[in-house]
Amino acid sequence: MIPFSPPRIDQKIIDEVTKVLKSGWITTGPRTKLFEKELTKYCGNQATLCLNSATAGLEIMLRWYGVKEGDEVILPAYTYCATANVVIHCGATPVFVDVNADDFNISISNIEKAITSKTKVIMPVDFGGYTCDYDELNALVLKYKDKFTAQTDEQKMLGRILILSDSAHSIGAWYKGKRAGSLTDVSVFSFHAVKNLTTAEGGAVALNLPAPFENEAVYKTLCVKTLHGQDKDALAKTIKGNWRYDVVEAGYKCNMTDIMSAIGLIELERYDDDTLKVRKHIFEQYDNAFSKYSWAQTPEYKTNDKTSCYHLYALRIKGITEAQRDAIIKEIFDYDVSVNVHFIPVPMMSFYKKLGYDIKNYPVTFDNYSREITLPVFYDLNDDLVKTVINAVTASVEKVLDLISAEKTMKR
Repeated sequence: MIPFSPPRIDQKIIDEVTKVLKSGWITTGPRTKLFEKELTKYCGNQATLCLNSATAGLEIMLRWYGVKEGDEVILPAYTYCATANVVIHCGATPVFVDVNADDFNISISNIEKAITSKTKVIMPVDFGGYTCDYDELNALVLKYKDKFTAQTDEQKMLGRILILSDSAHSIGAWYKGKRAGSLTDVSVFSFHAVKNLTTAEGGAVALNLPAPFENEAVYKTLCVKTLHGQDKDALAKTIKGNWRYDVVEAGYKCNMTDIMSAIGLIELERYDDDTLKVRKHIFEQYDNAFSKYSWAQTPEYKTNDKTSCYHLYALRIKGITEAQRDAIIKEIFDYDVSVNVHFIPVPMMSFYKKLGYDIKNYPVTFDNYSREITLPVFYDLNDDLVKTVINAVTASVEKVLDLISAEKTMKR
């Protein structure tokens, strides 16, 4: 069985984790602080905080910005539930908007229609490792500065809607000569097991706030918020006589550990020259194969302005229904090839349907979802395995399309 997206765990990773285990320092410590610095250097942003998940990063930034009941947060209907759940956790209202038909990313024109005086944050999602249109997004929040109602010190300092990018997929992606993480106010990466760069679980908040914010000061504030509101972490308390600490707020517990950071440091070290090259090669093989077929809509992942980090190869099949897509997936699995769907749109989930959201209001989102099949992309997927995937997908699509054609003929 060809798996969908297993992590790359080789001897180099095992050796580094073993070093951490033997060091006596396994929680947040020197490796986590080093990983934060290396991520900042890599992405070109101002400061970086590593946490136990991207979800924690998104929520802590909403709370830092004072998002609460009565506020609205704009986000795409086409995303994973975590993007919306954190808004609910804060008591605010998720305002879903439709996405682009070509690249799955949030539609700027639909965002503009959704902005109200209650809008505090826009949360774009870089689908599949392909960045959103950040120049347009950054210009949009400046355009609507006069409509913004500031209620906290942080909101008054920024003086406009905050852009909090869900960059869970996009570490290593490029937009107009800059890397993801440095493209807007705040970006949040995921290092979950299926991501390009993994720490098993984990995430990072890439701070890039404009003046008068001091990003290093915001980083220190977030360190307190994400460790119980404690004004010193365990590493700081190891200094002789420095044991005493205070709790200055009722904070959260979402720090990254040195075990996780040890994996991340190795992953980052070889990311551009190894991981991304392999993933790009897989994308190109899929593209070369499927572009020959009239039924295939291959994903956009490179333009003059953008280069994806090749996280998800989201193939769409033209002219099919959701049920027919599901039938194709079943056929592919019968060839012992694992595929997936990214994502079931949030308004289709029971919790959100009960809140009154209706997928019918997001027709492009549903159309993209109903025809989408995500193909496996991972480091050890060699050329022979890629061919197996291509053959399985091609045979399965054509079998289902032939059945559809035969049914239509019979009805005539």
